[in-house]
Amino acid sequence: MCRSIKILRPPALAEEATEDEIRAAALQYVRKVSGFRAPAAHNQEVFDRAVEAVAEATAELLDGLEIRGGAGTRRAS
Repeated sequence: MCRSIKILRPPALAEEATEDEIRAAALQYVRKVSGFRAPAAHNQEVFDRAVEAVAEATAELLDGLEIRGGAGTRRAS
């Protein structure tokens, strides 16, 4: 789908994904799905809300993943 979105979980990522990496992936996803690189002013609020929702869902996913060979907890929320 989005080739610029990288895998954010171990072992693909040696360290925990940062908030910036999670938000960047969320932004790329929303851009791809909406078809807008930068939304018009009248769509900015809904675009920003979508980015935040995807970022939150991504952080929750990463926090809950269990990676074989160890716990998948990424960080305290």
